[in-house]
Amino acid sequence: MSISERDFNKAAAKPESKREAPFSLRLSFEEKTALLDAANGVPVGAYIKAKLFDEGLEKVRRRNTNPVKDHEVLGRILGSLGTSRLSQNLNQLARAANRGALPVSPEMEAELKQACADIAAMREALMRALGSGGPS
Repeated sequence: MSISERDFNKAAAKPESKREAPFSLRLSFEEKTALLDAANGVPVGAYIKAKLFDEGLEKVRRRNTNPVKDHEVLGRILGSLGTSRLSQNLNQLARAANRGALPVSPEMEAELKQACADIAAMREALMRALGSGGPS
């Protein structure tokens, strides 16, 4: 057998796949909605297989699905964060502090304390807007 015939035979021999082709199923809108509700976040294919073959379902870990409690507050805070230079200013302060070049006068200390209080208030408002509690 020549090299070209051997290569041809290898190419012609298809390795067997582990699974068959996908199975298709037509559902009405209502049936699909009911199926998605019953699956409760589990991938639909996995849910159908588990039900059909009486297998157990693995627990699905989902991200926080709590809806935003107060869109207006959330939008206002995110808007103010977007227009502020908070991260750049904090980075400049950190660099100056690391170099030992940050003069800390009573006025500067008061401004830093106010900035920390403002950040804490924004955090609390964000937590409330997202429905995650936080101090009132």
